[in-house]
Amino acid sequence: AAAAAAAKPAKMVKFEIYRYNDEKGEPWTQTYEIDRNDCAPMVLDALLKIKNEQDSGLTFRRSCREGICGSCSMNMGGENGLACLKPIDEVTDSNGVVKIFPLPHMPVLKDLVPDLSEFFEQHKSVRPWLEISDERRRQPTELLQSKADRAKLDGLYECILCACCSTSCPSYWWSQNKDYAYLGPAVLLQAFRWISDSRDERREQRLAELAFTESKLYACHSILNCTRTCPKNLNPGKAIQSLKVMSKQLNAAADADAVDGSAAADAKRHAPHASKIRVDDTDDTLVKKPLLASLLRTVGINTTMLKQ
Repeated sequence: AAAAAAAKPAKMVKFEIYRYNDEKGEPWTQTYEIDRNDCAPMVLDALLKIKNEQDSGLTFRRSCREGICGSCSMNMGGENGLACLKPIDEVTDSNGVVKIFPLPHMPVLKDLVPDLSEFFEQHKSVRPWLEISDERRRQPTELLQSKADRAKLDGLYECILCACCSTSCPSYWWSQNKDYAYLGPAVLLQAFRWISDSRDERREQRLAELAFTESKLYACHSILNCTRTCPKNLNPGKAIQSLKVMSKQLNAAADADAVDGSAAADAKRHAPHASKIRVDDTDDTLVKKPLLASLLRTVGINTTMLKQ
């Protein structure tokens, strides 16, 4: 490969890379130059080449190189994406420079490595796992799902939590370091994935926790940077809009039932404490009222397994 590259005129590209080391204080940008004829086509290939041949101290995350793990998410040429899937030519500007920064508006640990601790805490808050009763858990058979119900998860389960969408969202930037932090596109996509799963027995409670805590969901202003940015071509914006519609309907049902003290209205009043609800809480009374039960069935939540 080196001999073949030597036979071609050099095609030099400059990489202007954000650098940060807590021990050195203020961040800076450092420029490296590589010959495109002697480098594989993706941005991650260039970063590995720089690290191996020019600066072993350059720090970034990477793992699978196939767009599956989400580790190498960063901002390249002004757009968030995965370095392993982003061709160098797509992010080279007219001056032959590739500008690379960490994901925007996130604390930086070192160089291109953002601190995603809060992001993953938010993900944890929506309980991203299948929740079923102990009775069903003891059953010797698998949880069956129709083809139609399985198809509802397409475009949702493929999310790799790279955080490209959330860190491209101005609403997410604005809500950081606040008590009512907006969950952001990636986490809301995951929330919708579990609300859409016919096998889950806590779908109505999941929806209520979003519907009755306004800041978790309604800080979205439909800017749709998330959908444009997603390297897996998913549509977080559509998932959020679906959640908004379902949440507004659920709020309307709760208000309609409030006159006779329904459990839905009670859940709405206690929304700030929704995160403390346990899997084994006996809050199935949320769907006892006929109007609310009818609504939940309309949006695809099966209430037949719950006590009426």
